[in-house]
Amino acid sequence: MKNFVLVCLMLTNAVLLAAPSKERITIKGSDTMVILVQRWTESYPNKSKVEFQVTGGGSGTGIAALINGTTSICASSRPMKKEETRQLKEKTGYQGMEIRVARDGLSVYVNKSNPIKQLTIEQIRLIFTGKAVNWKQFGGPDKQIILYSRENNSGTYEFFKEHVLNKQDFSSSAQHMAGTAALINAISKDPWSIGYGGAAYAKNVKAIGVAVDASKPYVLPVEATILSGEYPISRFLYFYTGKRPEGTIKKFIDWVISPAGQKVVKEVGYYPIKN
Repeated sequence: MKNFVLVCLMLTNAVLLAAPSKERITIKGSDTMVILVQRWTESYPNKSKVEFQVTGGGSGTGIAALINGTTSICASSRPMKKEETRQLKEKTGYQGMEIRVARDGLSVYVNKSNPIKQLTIEQIRLIFTGKAVNWKQFGGPDKQIILYSRENNSGTYEFFKEHVLNKQDFSSSAQHMAGTAALINAISKDPWSIGYGGAAYAKNVKAIGVAVDASKPYVLPVEATILSGEYPISRFLYFYTGKRPEGTIKKFIDWVISPAGQKVVKEVGYYPIKN
């Protein structure tokens, strides 16, 4: 009996030793991209030799992790800054690799009960910088505007501040939310609120039409207008790596930008990098 148990233990240990270990790929960064990255990792067909760890925290957090060497891939909803590229090169000797992996329409959201259906970029800027505080200024009811924003480590926050607010500061009354899902949930419950976020999060809220100015058409963030560039707050979403991708990481990224990976982009609610 003892010999039998010993043989079983030896066989079990041999199987464990023979079992191939999986390579871990960590992907950290943009909260906007978390649902997309998670779906990519779930749908990736070659998982027998790889396991994924996906976390958010914001694009800035992901880029910092890339610089510090604590993530394999950074997911970012904004391009890396020159200073970040310099730091990465200083740490690794390589300025990093930028890969466009999807497109997004940065939507402006209001509560479904709000009669406002469209705003110009200038009107949105007045609202989020605190220069306009009541919906009646835009033809709506006499109700105070409640502002929701992302936190300042978010790539979405930085993109919005640069491209919509012209680098002006957000109003001090803005409530900064840790993630887009939390922001959307708040707007869905507050009838006089407004916020912004990725197009894929448009659940139980209303995305409004946006115009460059009053002389231009108001455009909704839908696939055709985002891919054509007609929607004025469109952007790419990125992967960044600390060095030129190779091996398992390269195979995964190649799949992400392949027709199969881009099909996942559309399923989640974002838009492919090519028409």
